[in-house]
Amino acid sequence: MNQTIQLIYFSPTGTTRKTVTAIAQGLGTGKVVHHDVTRVREGLELNLDEGIAVIGFPVYAGRVPELFLKRIERLQAAGVPVVIAAVYGNRAFEDALLEMTDVCRAKGFSVSAAGAFIGEHSYATNTHPVALGRPDRDDLDRAVEFGTLASRAVADPSRRAPQIPGNSPYKERPPLGGAAPDTDAGLCTICGACAEVCPTFVIEVGDAVRTDAAGCIKCCACTRVCPAGARTMNHPSVAERRQMLVDNCSRRKDPELFL
Repeated sequence: MNQTIQLIYFSPTGTTRKTVTAIAQGLGTGKVVHHDVTRVREGLELNLDEGIAVIGFPVYAGRVPELFLKRIERLQAAGVPVVIAAVYGNRAFEDALLEMTDVCRAKGFSVSAAGAFIGEHSYATNTHPVALGRPDRDDLDRAVEFGTLASRAVADPSRRAPQIPGNSPYKERPPLGGAAPDTDAGLCTICGACAEVCPTFVIEVGDAVRTDAAGCIKCCACTRVCPAGARTMNHPSVAERRQMLVDNCSRRKDPELFL
């Protein structure tokens, strides 16, 4: 396939970006254009009438992140084929793929394929590993393969639309906000790396690092990027959830493809 490939994604910790980039590799040799909405304030304004799109996002509690939906509100398409990639932390993707399928169809896309891939859980740590280091080489190879299969689906106009699992109405979203990573002032060097990756712009760096927990989506991107290890997510509700994930979601899951 030699069409322009439009990658549209939200990826605070980089796992979704890696996945959609691998999918694009499998799709073909066309020009690849990145639309990373992780750190945009105004949202993406884009009308597509040619090429192919790949839309990728992390799964938050079985749903598409509201922040991502807000940032693609002005995205529209005129029958452009789309490949959807949900990236989840080895627990479950639940209604997220179906939700994004419905969103894409409402925006004028033709859904050609969808996949649920694994990425390191945002709550994972070295002492509480949940899909630690994923997507790994096997995951990315599978994403490339998925891209190749999706390209065949796009090229076959007689092919039926994929059957996407999920429930409608979608599961309720749990409330976000109220918990955020802590900063160890004894370790913090005031480098500002945490603020530079925060997708909700709630971290301020001055004589100290301050976080508006009400706007935190608990993506933990700041904990991943801190060079001094000064940012950690220690809130009791997260610690409890983290242990549950270790106890119940440590068995390796593989990507699921819908074509």
